[in-house]
Amino acid sequence: MRKECGSGQSVQYKAVGSQKQSVRTTVRSERSNLKERSYRLKRKGDSQEHLYNHTDMMEVDGDVEIPPNKAVVLRGHESEVFICAWNPVSDLLASGYASQHNHTDMMEVDGDVEIPPNKAVVLRGHESEVFICAWNPVSDLLASGSGDSTARIWNLSENSTSGSTQLVLRHCIREGGQDVPSNKDVTSLDWNSEGTLLATGSYDGFARIWTKDGNLASTLGQHKGPIFALKWNKKGNFILSAGVDKTTIIWDAHTGEAKQQFPFHSAPALDVDWQSNNTFASCSTDMCIHVCKLGQDRPIKTFQGHTNEVNAIKWDPTGNLLASCSDDMTLKIWSMKQDNCVHDLQAHNKEIYTIKWSPTGPGTNNPNANLMLASASFDSTVRLWDVDRGICIHTLTKHQEPVYSVAFSPDGRYLASGSFDKCVHIWNTQTGALVHSYRGTGGIFEVCWNAAGDKVGASASDGSVLLHPLELETQNSLGAEASWILGLSGLSARVGIAG
Repeated sequence: MRKECGSGQSVQYKAVGSQKQSVRTTVRSERSNLKERSYRLKRKGDSQEHLYNHTDMMEVDGDVEIPPNKAVVLRGHESEVFICAWNPVSDLLASGYASQHNHTDMMEVDGDVEIPPNKAVVLRGHESEVFICAWNPVSDLLASGSGDSTARIWNLSENSTSGSTQLVLRHCIREGGQDVPSNKDVTSLDWNSEGTLLATGSYDGFARIWTKDGNLASTLGQHKGPIFALKWNKKGNFILSAGVDKTTIIWDAHTGEAKQQFPFHSAPALDVDWQSNNTFASCSTDMCIHVCKLGQDRPIKTFQGHTNEVNAIKWDPTGNLLASCSDDMTLKIWSMKQDNCVHDLQAHNKEIYTIKWSPTGPGTNNPNANLMLASASFDSTVRLWDVDRGICIHTLTKHQEPVYSVAFSPDGRYLASGSFDKCVHIWNTQTGALVHSYRGTGGIFEVCWNAAGDKVGASASDGSVLLHPLELETQNSLGAEASWILGLSGLSARVGIAG
């Protein structure tokens, strides 16, 4: 999908009672019906699946348009409203929605690993759901992106006041000679390797570069429609973006100019990942993966084999193997040395949303540890894979709803996972044991570790940002003496500090 991140990161409704995965099903049927005019937005969370089509920008004659002040909005539901029906003999209107409150609200977690909710401090800021978060690679700055058309940079260093320092990055567009809020979701975030610049992608079709002080440095405009993914290369001179317009673009980070646009996909491009400083892979709802190089007018490699849209792709730390996951419920490993996949890993029984390689093995700071791959699925499980042998070594089953994000700690010894069951779990990657768990009040869209390995970020759907304390162990087992977990959710973020 992925994530759309914004009121738009990855972006099915079948019937009213279908709840979670049903939103994705609808998008597929609607897409086939509307063809070129409708696109599935890559957005996390079932409430984030919707259609983007050209009618969004269609002008209507003023004689037939109903002004907003003539409409009555009925508020009360806590999630998407899928159906409504008038009473045939009176002015009674019935509506139905998929409640997020189900049996998972009563899921029990061992008290030894559960993080108590009374250690949370609320940080006010965002005015809508927070769909994505990303740690600065060299400092305790956390960036977040929201459906309120802003990104924010939170200072969570020890000398800040309870993380209350925040910079608001308002995403505006020029209209009538003035800057006005874009009213579009911030869908992607990525810091450059030096931690000096933050790139954001929005559903308004623009990528933007900001300084860590919150100043807008460049606006990058060439996509026609929402941006779904955005990544800096390691050198920091190029930014790569993917959009609903079926293209990927390499941008010059210094000038803000588009170096090259790659129009090779036949449907929206959902994810991108750099192999080197000038070579990258992209995936799409067209079921194809293209490997492209700056200056080349055709893909240097195309991988085909998935039978449904490809949601995410990731190069391993050496850049030799490419992992991909799909709605076809498979995880595939590819090599530039051959056309067919090296491994076709089949174990999940629903769509696989995202994947992450461990920061271990050759080419990493942990060369003596084995390389692993984590996959997160709508079947509510996370799986850890030994890619060399092509086998699943651990199945992590504590989640009760779709898992949208996974992230390894910097040493690869722990894995954080976030699910729409409102839980962030932290697992021991060697044993598969659950070592810590935090239950929030909103579905989790994204999890991420900071560079020191003592803080975890998690973005969620419920409309709050909290600082949340954790009783974590020492560096030998999980981070440092003072450990944190942070969750961003809607209007606030949670972070935890352990003594």
